[in-house]
Amino acid sequence: MTNMFHPSGKSGIPEYKLFSHMAKSIEMQGAADFDWEALQLDGYTQIERSELSDVYEKTLTSINEKEVIQGTVALLNKKEVIINIGYKSEGVIAANEFRYNPDLKVGDVVDVYVECREDKTGQLVVSHRTARMHSAWIRVNDVLRTGEIITGFVKCRTKGGLIVDVFGIEAFLPGSQIDVKPIRDYDIYVGKNMEFKVVKINEEFRNVVVSHKALIEAELEEQKKQIISGLEKGQVLEGIVKNITSYGVFIDLGGVDGLIHITDLSWGRVSHPEEMLELDQKINVVILDFDDDKKRIALGLKQLQPHPWDSLDTNIAIGDKVTGKVVVMADYGAFIEIAAGVEGLIHVSEMSWSQHLRSAQDFMKIGDSVEAVVLTLDREERKMSLGIKQLMPDPWNDIETKYAVSSRHMAKVRNFTNFGVFVELEEGVDGLIHISDLSWQKKIKHPSEFCKVGEEMEVVVLEIDRDNRRISLGHKQLEENPWDVFEATFAEGTVHSGTIIDMKDKSGIVALPYGVEGICPAKHLKKEDGSNAKLEEILDFKVIEFNKDAKKIVLSHTRMFEEGEDKPTMTKSGKKSAGGSGSGNGGNGGNGNSTDQAVKAINQNTEKSTLGDLGGLAELKQKMEKGE
Repeated sequence: MTNMFHPSGKSGIPEYKLFSHMAKSIEMQGAADFDWEALQLDGYTQIERSELSDVYEKTLTSINEKEVIQGTVALLNKKEVIINIGYKSEGVIAANEFRYNPDLKVGDVVDVYVECREDKTGQLVVSHRTARMHSAWIRVNDVLRTGEIITGFVKCRTKGGLIVDVFGIEAFLPGSQIDVKPIRDYDIYVGKNMEFKVVKINEEFRNVVVSHKALIEAELEEQKKQIISGLEKGQVLEGIVKNITSYGVFIDLGGVDGLIHITDLSWGRVSHPEEMLELDQKINVVILDFDDDKKRIALGLKQLQPHPWDSLDTNIAIGDKVTGKVVVMADYGAFIEIAAGVEGLIHVSEMSWSQHLRSAQDFMKIGDSVEAVVLTLDREERKMSLGIKQLMPDPWNDIETKYAVSSRHMAKVRNFTNFGVFVELEEGVDGLIHISDLSWQKKIKHPSEFCKVGEEMEVVVLEIDRDNRRISLGHKQLEENPWDVFEATFAEGTVHSGTIIDMKDKSGIVALPYGVEGICPAKHLKKEDGSNAKLEEILDFKVIEFNKDAKKIVLSHTRMFEEGEDKPTMTKSGKKSAGGSGSGNGGNGGNGNSTDQAVKAINQNTEKSTLGDLGGLAELKQKMEKGE
């Protein structure tokens, strides 16, 4: 054990005797009263000891807590680094605070931060990391102020950018500040040293933002000025694909960006620019236009290639067949690409011989291969119209043979108008049934009362106008005109039983046999007792007017009692009332019963305007003619 009270370390007195002597003295005088100053163990007087203490204090460095000073590496190992700062004790720092400097060795001078001159164990507490941080913040602020270019180490990737070690501070490098072009792989920069400029410092949150792009932009700005000053329309330049969007491609011309719109990529149709170009691809482009400041530059790629219309086969003419692919669809038609950049339009009216409005999507879709006929061709305007219905036979070529006048056919109801029904005989062949040709006897206000769209009905051809592609059809002509029979059956003066089914303008609408309706004016509705006939009353009516052409029957109930009973008239059954004979028409009694039966059968089907099956009515006509 070294003697701390003697300069030489030896007092000449055995140690155990020295401490024994001190213990006895303290015991005799008491610990509280013992004169420690008078105790002389090292052989020095009080004055000598004071002088030696002053000399010793002068050899020590004066340090203050919370400040950065320099120290020398005295010893280092894997766990600790001993730092001599010229103080009465050395500082001990963990070795991992120096891992940024793998070449650290004994004798190197380093910065340390004095956290505490003596802790509770009397040990000096210092930190190299804190010293670096303190110095780094001072340097970072100086760099921001001066704009100095610094070097940092890219430590790792983080959300939206990279973490960079600058003077021991973790700074943030945003992805947008790495380069002037978009960066898709940040990992390629990790573990590398790069140059930066400090662009922002947040003292409150201790954040530092650096930029590498700022250095590149400064270099490119001069290049940009030179490029812009030399721009001319029609000039061909080399560029690099910088960004691809749905509407076009941005090209880096060496510090100046230009845009190739999607329509200027190719003479043909392009769904998306990615079909033609890829990022970082080098291409030649031509300058189409730019604004006054030359900040917006329009570029073209297809303009470097000859227009496809200029190389279109000169032998193609109107009437020729061509094959192409459907590239665009619209309601009014389809665009067919017969060669790269050469398109023709097939209007929907040229897709079918049918006259009905339809959409082009009913015939084809994008990507279909289509054969068509050239209808028009304008090489100067670079326009072409095509047709596909021309590849099918025109149904109107043999219309007179296939749909001869008076021939019967089945047709589908397509649509109505106020004046008739349009029906389709076949694809491309339509006909009109006028409202007056629907029924012989039923008065139809609108065709929808007679039939429905989509249903089948039989028709007869009345007239053909080939030049205007029109066919007049009829439905009532399928059966004999019942008014030829009615002319005799409902002759003026005949009497028939009828039911008042409606009242219009005080006149009565009367339902008669065979599904025929007659009108009874208001003055002829008065009954024998002086009252007026009412709705749904069943009465006898006398025919006072029959108009075959107008299909009109005028009736009177009043005439039944005003003219007397002795005048011969036709009864409800068709027999003469005068003479009381039951022989019926012309005295043919047997014919009367069969006629009544035919009338009864006809009356059972009066919904359709044609009276359904008019066989019974025809039979009635024949019997009446024989009777005459």
